[in-house]
Amino acid sequence: MHPARDPRPDRRPPVEPPPLVEPVETTPTPPATTASSLGPDWTVGDDGLRHRRAARVVVLDDAGRVLVVRGHDADQPERSWWFTLGGGIDPGESEVEAALRELREEAGIALTPADLVGPVMTRAGYFHFFAETCRQDEVFFLARVPEGVEPDDAGWTDVEREVLDQMAWLSPIELREQPLEVFPTALPDVVERLGAGWDGVVLHLGEEHDD
Repeated sequence: MHPARDPRPDRRPPVEPPPLVEPVETTPTPPATTASSLGPDWTVGDDGLRHRRAARVVVLDDAGRVLVVRGHDADQPERSWWFTLGGGIDPGESEVEAALRELREEAGIALTPADLVGPVMTRAGYFHFFAETCRQDEVFFLARVPEGVEPDDAGWTDVEREVLDQMAWLSPIELREQPLEVFPTALPDVVERLGAGWDGVVLHLGEEHDD
């Protein structure tokens, strides 16, 4: 018989409602952090490495010497090296603006855009710092100042004072003869080349591993 025509009363047991379930409070999982001792300007690139763009300045005096900084890694205090002035490019900042700001902050030398020549050189530097592998895309400008200009470290931040040791004017010969590493490694040759004046050719050093 068709169920719709069955005259007998429905004998199926009533359906019990499902028991009430008390909601369970859960603690949300915190988002993954990308914090780093390197600073907020270092972001994780597609290759998984910390990355930033940087502007650097090859500062030459009338004696043909270059102004360099000696620094070390906080995780490798026994190792130190010489390098050019400069640093990361802030959001909304041009390469020239970053170069001038870094020169002012790191050495107390105030120049104008007209005082910079270039870019004269580029490179991608790979290195380990604060226990991380980093990639820094660097553009270099040339600046000339009179002999006798003394750099001033009054603008160094607390972090910079932990890893920077001194500034010095060194000739290409002194750079080659002193025992510490120099980055970029071609800097003595570059200083000699630029000492006679920039020929307008941008030197592309490519990828270099500073380790």
